[in-house]
Amino acid sequence: MPRIYPIALNQIDDTTVATLNAVKAKIGMIPNLFSTFALAPAALNGYLRLSDELEKGRLSARQREVIALAVSQVNACQYCLSAHTLIGKSTGMSEASVLDARNGTADDPLENAIAELAVKIASQHGMLSDGELEAAKNNNLDDALIVEIVANVALTIMSNFTNNIAMTDVDFPLVNVDFNYAA
Repeated sequence: MPRIYPIALNQIDDTTVATLNAVKAKIGMIPNLFSTFALAPAALNGYLRLSDELEKGRLSARQREVIALAVSQVNACQYCLSAHTLIGKSTGMSEASVLDARNGTADDPLENAIAELAVKIASQHGMLSDGELEAAKNNNLDDALIVEIVANVALTIMSNFTNNIAMTDVDFPLVNVDFNYAA
């Protein structure tokens, strides 16, 4: 049961209703997370704007899902793990690659480097050693890509923390948080 309930459309201003309806037009539904963000329209709009801008970055949709899955596992966010499992599969990820991403790995060398870095950023609160940063660079992650990965980690953390605090009802096919995750 939620500790912070999503807001109903009839309880918010027309601008926020229009924003949520745009989300529905884009993805076919208004996820409970977005209705929860709508309690604070600045949070909703900030999240959506950053998400939209990151879609224009160098990371592919699949690589962004690798990050979202890896970070959501670190933060034990069942809502985001459920949502990003479904979204990840829509980018061509198999069940095995979804589980790999949740474990901070991938078969593809670049995706593996991205997943490993995302887990380190999230689990170490951005406090990477010189050696860890150098290892990321040695795995074909340049400075610009590292900064873009940080932004994607931050976006995921925003949704993870909101869901974990609010205990948002999962409105995606439910996945288990624990599956022998090794951080």
